[in-house]
Amino acid sequence: MNSVLVNHKAKADINISCFGEVLWDCFPDGKRVGGAPLNVCVRLNALGIKGSMISAVGDDQLGHELLAFIDERGVNRDCIAINPHKSTSTVQVTLDKNGSASYDIVADTAWDNVALTDTIISQVKQADVLVFGSLIGRSPVSLATLTELVNAAHFTVFDVNLRAPHYDIDSIVKLMNQADFIKLNDDELYEIAKAMGSPFNSLEQNVDYIAGQTQTQYLCVTKGSHGALLSVKGQKFYNSGYLINVVDTVGAGDSFLGSLLYQLCSDNNPQYAIDFACAVGAMVAQSAGATPLLTLEQINTFMQPA
Repeated sequence: MNSVLVNHKAKADINISCFGEVLWDCFPDGKRVGGAPLNVCVRLNALGIKGSMISAVGDDQLGHELLAFIDERGVNRDCIAINPHKSTSTVQVTLDKNGSASYDIVADTAWDNVALTDTIISQVKQADVLVFGSLIGRSPVSLATLTELVNAAHFTVFDVNLRAPHYDIDSIVKLMNQADFIKLNDDELYEIAKAMGSPFNSLEQNVDYIAGQTQTQYLCVTKGSHGALLSVKGQKFYNSGYLINVVDTVGAGDSFLGSLLYQLCSDNNPQYAIDFACAVGAMVAQSAGATPLLTLEQINTFMQPA
């Protein structure tokens, strides 16, 4: 079966590796599992595509609780190391009155120190797609591992998550130049395009500018409650969003990306892919936590109420 990203493979045979942070998001009312690449991986598994996580936790209670959650959700964790010298990552999450989140991310944690191993390289070489984010590049150890994994991967998806002060634009642009698919939000698009010298003011013009500058054929820009734009080899597909009551936006973009990749790997219909992904992102935003359980039946009903 042909799809946008993977040719002649059944959905059950597709394998996606996700490299990056696994952590606990700490809210005023308690902690929840998080980390953008893990959220993507959990959503892929929930939809029926085999997702494998590459990361690290500490040899502590938080780490073992995190691994138990990952096992419960069916994510392959053969490449999640247990680091006895570094702590499991935590993030203090603050929500504003609209449910939008800001993050205080503890530095030098286990996932900042993911050393390259033969097992990790082998997993990435066997995968159809490698998903990675920008936050994993904040430390030299994990950035060096990422560089090797990008070189070994068949197809790379760069999930841009600009979290001040954990990034610099030059490093982001370098990663964009190496990616086959770039996903970012509208604020990130404008910030990066301007830094790259874009003279343009519209979303579409800046998408085309970045695509041209980075030689990337697949770009996706999320626009919060206003949906998203997907550019596939220059052709643009739009969704205008869904009407919801936002509880919190944590993980909504990650589930959006996991759902988008699920559809693009399963089918050759970019318009349905962006509609489906926006629906899942909206459903996550109207729920508490980054990875609520959602069935295909629930998603279809949300998209097409009886």
